[in-house]
Amino acid sequence: MTNELLETIEVETGASPAASVIWMHGLGADGNDFVPVVQELGLDHAPAIRFVFPHAPMQAVTINNGYVMRAWYDVKWGDLEGRSKQADESGVRASQAAIVQLIGREVSRGTPPDKIVLAGFSQGGAVALQTGLRHPQRLAGIMALSTYLPLAESLAREAAQENRRTPLFMAHGTQDGVVPYAMGLRSRDMLVEQGYDVEWREYPMQHSVCLEEIAHIGAWLTRVLA
Repeated sequence: MTNELLETIEVETGASPAASVIWMHGLGADGNDFVPVVQELGLDHAPAIRFVFPHAPMQAVTINNGYVMRAWYDVKWGDLEGRSKQADESGVRASQAAIVQLIGREVSRGTPPDKIVLAGFSQGGAVALQTGLRHPQRLAGIMALSTYLPLAESLAREAAQENRRTPLFMAHGTQDGVVPYAMGLRSRDMLVEQGYDVEWREYPMQHSVCLEEIAHIGAWLTRVLA
């Protein structure tokens, strides 16, 4: 991954946005994936928001037989059974650095860090957690959908005090066959044990999002960006 800014798609809900949501897609998707969700969030009572949907870099993914696709980091056999020591640490940290650059760009455009939410689905949610919990400036919130806590063993020593009280929204499908529900639940429990404020939601669905979840996301965003 280079030092160049990631390519992004942007959607603004009103003129002169006062807040930003940087929303990362899942493995093999791209920044277009969640663009249609914006109009479904019911943000009538929220400030004008700039949604930033970055495209992950193209890279070979081991679990998909080395096929080259958009990915925030490599995934190997066993990673999604919770064997964190096999995780692609260098890839996770490279994506963290890339998202930090996007946070910096939003700040340079006039959005203070405490009006920026990091969000993501699946792999993108893992990057949101990795980046947000370690970010040295207070953020508005972190949203992690159908995902897990990466590099969990290093969080206690790397966590930024500035985001110890940042609201976290985590949601998972109870029938998820890609990122097991138990893995998401375990990640939530680890965060709660470390004192984080986690709003947890679960839905009778597979590895996806649902209308009820979208309504909960919209309400949460309206609250943390008020």
